[in-house]
Amino acid sequence: MAEPGPKREGSALVTGASRGIGAAVARALARDGWRVGVNYRSDRSGAEAVVSDIERDGGEAVALAADVADPDAPDELFGALESRFDGPVLVLVNNAGISRDDLTPSLDDEEWNAVLETNLTAAFRLTRRALKAMLRARSGRIVNVSSAVALRANPGQANYAAAKAGLIALTKTSAVEVARRGVTVNAVAPGLIETDFIGGASKDIVQAIPARRIGTPEEVAACVRFLTSDEASYVTGAVLTVDGGLAA
Repeated sequence: MAEPGPKREGSALVTGASRGIGAAVARALARDGWRVGVNYRSDRSGAEAVVSDIERDGGEAVALAADVADPDAPDELFGALESRFDGPVLVLVNNAGISRDDLTPSLDDEEWNAVLETNLTAAFRLTRRALKAMLRARSGRIVNVSSAVALRANPGQANYAAAKAGLIALTKTSAVEVARRGVTVNAVAPGLIETDFIGGASKDIVQAIPARRIGTPEEVAACVRFLTSDEASYVTGAVLTVDGGLAA
């Protein structure tokens, strides 16, 4: 891992960062000099391992426990991070997500509501909380982790696809609302990425990907890193697909 860049003013919060894409994003932001809040719901050891990785390489990070679906989570997370690093949170990556897959005729209300609450409503609440400080600072980056299924149908994931498509709509609308204040809001839409979340991908699925391979969390993190950088200051309301051409 490379040495972290110069320390940034403010800090970054990555939700669902104890493993997979979130963990890779947290490490990437730390390399850019951000002090990082590593949010987790239940995997404390995973989050602490990410923090240890960052600190070992000269960065600063803290593990923050919270279920983002809890309406009180935004104030708890932002309050803890603002206090720990004595400054505003100027980067938010809404990565936390769950799945409850089933075909639409069999999908029950609990499965629908759980996915919408965690994958979409939580991102809205966290974005609303983040914008308070970002608008005052006239600086900020929000990146929402959507999915290729928001752009390309995948049977059995009506709830997940609806939430991820809603996340894209939230991204575009909020981006337009805050663009004049130096805040950008963008989304990445990963396809099949090598994480515990997708389980084992069959050979047939891989053959459907034009690149003929599954992506890595680091490849998604590199895109998030760009969208949070100074170089991306004129990029807002964009959806960057990271899917090997699956949704092309």
